[in-house]
Amino acid sequence: MGRLASALHASTARPLRDLGATLDMIQFQHTVFALPFALMGAALAAGGWPDVRTFLWILGAMVGARSAAMTFNRLIDRRFDARNPRTANRPLVTGKLSTRFASAFLACSIALFLLSAYRLNRLAFLLAFPVLALILGYSYAKRFTSAAHFLLGAALGCAPLGAWIAVRGNIGSTPLVLSLAVILWTAGFDLIYACQDADFDRREGLRSVPGSWGIPSALRLSRWLHAGMIAALIGLGAMADLGGLYFAGVAVTAGMLVYEHSLVRPDDLSRVNRAFFTVNGCISLFLCAATIADLLRRG
Repeated sequence: MGRLASALHASTARPLRDLGATLDMIQFQHTVFALPFALMGAALAAGGWPDVRTFLWILGAMVGARSAAMTFNRLIDRRFDARNPRTANRPLVTGKLSTRFASAFLACSIALFLLSAYRLNRLAFLLAFPVLALILGYSYAKRFTSAAHFLLGAALGCAPLGAWIAVRGNIGSTPLVLSLAVILWTAGFDLIYACQDADFDRREGLRSVPGSWGIPSALRLSRWLHAGMIAALIGLGAMADLGGLYFAGVAVTAGMLVYEHSLVRPDDLSRVNRAFFTVNGCISLFLCAATIADLLRRG
């Protein structure tokens, strides 16, 4: 019985370890950044909440796109990750996952993204290919340009625009403004996060604003970008005729951004993770909830 129990434990433990390593590879917890804004885009397009079928295919597209982007990034950056103390424990570096497994997972993720786009509508499917090129191509950006932060912003900015297209089958000015807000927000918090690797980027010849222009300049630019995000959100509220609940959410978002920037200084980056994940996760969730609540109250 003891051997049987040990065998059963081993047979279940390995898949669980692989699942945990896979979720670690794609940083599953960071889904909280893009998904709420996709839901915002869908809710604005539907004037409340999309039908279940559309919602599920949007969710499939988001899971597929993000999983593909993160897996591709981990595959091509293995060499850099192994030399960076901050990333040396990533599953593809330590061998918890093989490159063969990651490549298969990448192919499945791309297939899920394209299938989901196809099942949504024709425009969503046609635009899925340039979007795929953007979200995969971003991984090469730091090799060539310090504007990589903005390409990451553009990749996440596709989420609300794509969700709008999924519901309506067209492109409107409202989702474009929301996408602009996401681009500014993402580039701003990525600048903060990248400050941790400024020395590494310079040493390895990678390009980033902190590495090329210094941490103080990166933090100043981040503040301006986040101010631009708030301006874009105010403009969005006016364009979409949103009400008090939405604008209260924007006000809280502004307060959280001020708090985020109070956590980091050029000479003290010890609280970057709190600023990056905790605060920005709260921003996306809270703003999404405020927007949907405002739309449902009107509807």
